[in-house]
Amino acid sequence: MPAFLSPELGLIFWQLVIFLLVLFLLAKFAWKPILLALKEREDSIEGALRMADQAKIEMQQLKAGNEKLLTEARLERDRMMQEATQMANQHREAEKARATAEANTIIQQAREAIQQEKNAALAEVKNTAAKLSLDIAERILRRELTDPAAQTQLVDSYLKDVKLN
Repeated sequence: MPAFLSPELGLIFWQLVIFLLVLFLLAKFAWKPILLALKEREDSIEGALRMADQAKIEMQQLKAGNEKLLTEARLERDRMMQEATQMANQHREAEKARATAEANTIIQQAREAIQQEKNAALAEVKNTAAKLSLDIAERILRRELTDPAAQTQLVDSYLKDVKLN
């Protein structure tokens, strides 16, 4: 068997001593800082995960709050639109009623003015007819009264009318 396959007892001893010395040095100086660094890294990762979960929960709460605010804003907008529509309808109805009342007033005033004008025109026609009748009667009477024979004939005709009535 070759020599490198069967090590001697002294070599094994020194290798074991060196291994134990390296193991002791690593345990004394390297493992604690490595384990501490690993522990710190694990703690920071765990803290980051907790913060991420907390941030996720906060984001969900913010999202729910935003949805609630958005819903409230929509309801408020709908309410305001409904109020504006009602106010516009009321205003339109009030204006329509005012315009109708004003139109009725104008129509009534026009009717009254027409009636007054009609009455005035009728009175004027009556006055004119009376004046014309008086003028005609006056002319007839003047002509009739100037002639004595005509006067006699006029009296006779009046007497005949009186007898008939």
